[in-house]
Amino acid sequence: MNKHDELIETLSRDLKPVSRAPNVNVLASVWILLSAGFVVIATHLAGPLRPGVFEQLVANPRFLLECLLGVTAIAWVGVAGYRSAIPAGMTRKFALAGVVLMCAWLAQYVLGLFIPALEPSTAGARARCYLETMAYAVPPIVIALIMIRRLYPMHFVRTSMALALAAGMLPALYMQLACMYVPLHILEFHILPGLAMVLFGALLAGLLRRRSEPPGNLSR
Repeated sequence: MNKHDELIETLSRDLKPVSRAPNVNVLASVWILLSAGFVVIATHLAGPLRPGVFEQLVANPRFLLECLLGVTAIAWVGVAGYRSAIPAGMTRKFALAGVVLMCAWLAQYVLGLFIPALEPSTAGARARCYLETMAYAVPPIVIALIMIRRLYPMHFVRTSMALALAAGMLPALYMQLACMYVPLHILEFHILPGLAMVLFGALLAGLLRRRSEPPGNLSR
């Protein structure tokens, strides 16, 4: 036996088999559905949806497209976040598609400053919609971070930020049905609070990673 074979045998002697990584697409789908259900229930408990919003969805194709684009972008980014939690689970094309979808959705509200999808109205205005947006995103973020810690994330903070983005955008999207439809208000009090949850996710991930590190690595 040569030195190379001896080295391999020495390194692999005490190795133990590890369990196979779960299907991250299934995990992501379950998380997205449960998070969406939580956001819907919490929003309804806090107050009713905007009067006539379902009629607006049926009568205005652009408003419907706006909402469907948001659902697609959020789901895509959520799946991308879970895929990035396992080695070789994420491809650049998949990640780029998520970025394009998210930017395309958010661009609808920037366009709405000049050509709104609906006639701007304060009907259904909620006094603390920005706080609702942030509060409803917290439980999904915490659950997601607990779940991905059991996987094999190579970049825990980066993965957490992607999932926090999806979690923050869920209530931001649903607020388009619950709160008033004014593009500037949407950008300031729905979208920006949702985006702020990315920072929350990064900070929480940093704290969790710091707690899981051995004492000798805390200074790194």
